Amino acid sequence: MSSTIEQLDAKRAAARAGGGQKRIDAQHAKGKLTARERLTVLLDKGSFEELDMFVEHNCADFGMAGQVIPGDGVVTGSGTINGRLVFVFSQDFTVFGGSLSERHAQKICKVMDMAMKVGAPVIGLNDSGGARIQEGVASLGGYAEVFQRNVLASGVVPQLSLIMGPCAGGAVYSPAMTDFIFMVKDSSYMFVTGPDVVKTVTNEVVTQEELGGAVTHTTKSGVADVAFDNDIEALLAARDFIDFLPESNRSPVPERPTADAWDRLEPSLDTAIPANTNQPYDMHEVIRKTVDEGDFFELQPAHAGNILIGFGRIEGRTVGVVANQPMVLAGCLDINSSKKAARFVRFCDAFDIPIITFVDVPGFLPGVAQEHSGIIKHGAKLLFAYGEATVPKITVITRKAYGGAYDVMASKHLRGDLNYAWPTAEIAVMGAKGAVEIIFRGKTPEEIAERTAEYEARFANPFVAASKGFIDEVIQPHSTRRRVALGLRKLRGKVLENPWKKHDNIPL
Repeated sequence: MSSTIEQLDAKRAAARAGGGQKRIDAQHAKGKLTARERLTVLLDKGSFEELDMFVEHNCADFGMAGQVIPGDGVVTGSGTINGRLVFVFSQDFTVFGGSLSERHAQKICKVMDMAMKVGAPVIGLNDSGGARIQEGVASLGGYAEVFQRNVLASGVVPQLSLIMGPCAGGAVYSPAMTDFIFMVKDSSYMFVTGPDVVKTVTNEVVTQEELGGAVTHTTKSGVADVAFDNDIEALLAARDFIDFLPESNRSPVPERPTADAWDRLEPSLDTAIPANTNQPYDMHEVIRKTVDEGDFFELQPAHAGNILIGFGRIEGRTVGVVANQPMVLAGCLDINSSKKAARFVRFCDAFDIPIITFVDVPGFLPGVAQEHSGIIKHGAKLLFAYGEATVPKITVITRKAYGGAYDVMASKHLRGDLNYAWPTAEIAVMGAKGAVEIIFRGKTPEEIAERTAEYEARFANPFVAASKGFIDEVIQPHSTRRRVALGLRKLRGKVLENPWKKHDNIPL
């Protein structure tokens, strides 16, 4: 018996050693943690239970029969984050460069299948050189098996990807189908084809970081959500982030005790809107003064800054927040901001997370480039997302709500449950000056000025919309948190279903 236990201990030691000390040292020299060290940071102490530690590859070609390492380049299992169950896989770059084999893929699929069965989030730590070339099409089949799980798990359990090293070729599509992507600056990258292929095909010279680094994907492409300085920061942020998410689409939003009074008043919000309607202000202030303890986990903060998205809490319960940002492009909706917000709204709806929308939008961004790039279809994504959402929706119009953008931003007409406006709200087809110049074309400048003042007095306020029932109440800014909290209490038992369908056909 003792020899058997010793044999087990030896096998476990071999699996935990991964590719050996030399490769572990090389990983550390790059400023990166190993696969197991990452799980130690991510999960509660002592909670990790590993599965498939002794799995080995089944490839006999190209000398692979003599290169067998237990675990086959990925560590899989389950653990807890702040006491809540999660399933994890962590690719081990020290073993065959973290490359994906058939058995490697099977390990990942197994934990994803279990996560869907029991209803728990999946967190993938990606650090892989791609498909294992020696296995040929078998490794490609493995990728497709993982992709299929991503599709089936979408909207069933939250999926979070942390890119902590290379992620290229077919490997990028699994993270792309997950709900959120975190990256690490200077040590992670994602691209379909690398710099060498790009240079060969298009003659463009570009570095890995410029082509698909963390900064590129969190600013230009919007592929990733947040970029962190190192592995530790990314993993600790993931712990905080998972705390906002329900365990599955069958679970309620998590609750966290808070000492922040639900009826707290914020007198400073009464002066948040500048007297000059063209002067910007920071919508972050409004959000942080509304949610519990000012705690707002913003997503994609460096991409499409004209709209803000992220999670906060009201009375300890998670809410999703969408808000126009007047500091960037005056808060106009454009292609990138519409896509950014639409996907976030759909995630919240899939997991029954109430949506709070703060509106200050002068319209859609004009321009030839926007039209030719399809702003009509991309803008419709946000409209569609809000229109199909059945979760509690509370909207607060702080200042401008003009034109079609008023409709799109969770208006009463898109089944908004509670639509509030501050006294500073202006709800109209367009701004006063532009409207008057169209209606009274050909009039003298003096007449235009007079009519503009008349139009402003008539429409540059929330009361016309309120008189038609499009606004439920004009509220004092300082009572915004109290109104939102009361609204969420009322809406906890909300039941609303869309007509039966196999699935919708959102404009993509």
